[in-house]
Amino acid sequence: MLSKEQKAQIVKEFGKNEKDTGSAPVQIAILTAEILELAEHMREHKHDYHSQRGLYRKIASRRKLLDYLAREDRDSYLEVLDKLGLRR
Repeated sequence: MLSKEQKAQIVKEFGKNEKDTGSAPVQIAILTAEILELAEHMREHKHDYHSQRGLYRKIASRRKLLDYLAREDRDSYLEVLDKLGLRR
């Protein structure tokens, strides 16, 4: 789970202002950080199927947000992919 400081840093980097937690780029960045943490957890605990399900849900949620952003604002989409190091 991300700490408040980590989330605040992500919002500061990807948001329009410090209270912009709902925009797609911010949500994608937060989900990416959570996915990375869960992926590390899964490397140690291969049989933790409850966490595995949570990881898959976060990945699906991020995928939907990325698809939305690609449709609505292509420039922002490409910028988010570049900043987060995601490939498409």
